[in-house]
Amino acid sequence: MFDIDVSTLETVGEFGSKAWGEACADYGIKILQSADLPDDLAWGFSETYTHAPERLVGADRPIAGYYFMVKNGVISGGDGVPEACLSLPGFHAKLRWAYICNQSRTLYGSAGQKQRGLDEAELVAQMEAYLGFKPDMGGVPSPFWPKPIVVALSYGVDTGGGLHNIAASLQAPSPEFEAFPTTELGVPDFSAMTKAQQLDFIALCGLESG
Repeated sequence: MFDIDVSTLETVGEFGSKAWGEACADYGIKILQSADLPDDLAWGFSETYTHAPERLVGADRPIAGYYFMVKNGVISGGDGVPEACLSLPGFHAKLRWAYICNQSRTLYGSAGQKQRGLDEAELVAQMEAYLGFKPDMGGVPSPFWPKPIVVALSYGVDTGGGLHNIAASLQAPSPEFEAFPTTELGVPDFSAMTKAQQLDFIALCGLESG
């Protein structure tokens, strides 16, 4: 299994940036290479971040996201979200950048992961009460997690390891979140925002306030 002390890692770029995505993909590849995976396993991981700031996307990089995958015994990955990966069973997230950006920098174990989910659900509920409709933040259709993959990617998660904590340690802060109130895990606290901040966050998510 892949052992790492995340305290030795330095930030490489913002959430959704090319440098950060490439670094996350590289570690995803290393983790899978260290695992005892079945020879016939075909599985893909991808994250696509919609409505990312203009500084993170452009003509040469229209999609903010990264991937890694295993197929026919070959493990690969990198910046972007290719169809070859999306066509595989696995975990393919497509989420609004601002919805998950800030809290993705927070280090946590399995308990923190559950609390993050609760905080994010509360964020959506608060925004729904304000907007008058439930905002579509994106999601993960039909996630598939084979046991060998789960074991590999979550190895050491409660002692600071695992893919999430690696990615969090590589992530530099994004300026949009400097003034927003957040929960302990870094999830934006919509109810604690000023009216101006609420409007800014809605716009940052690519939503219409009505």
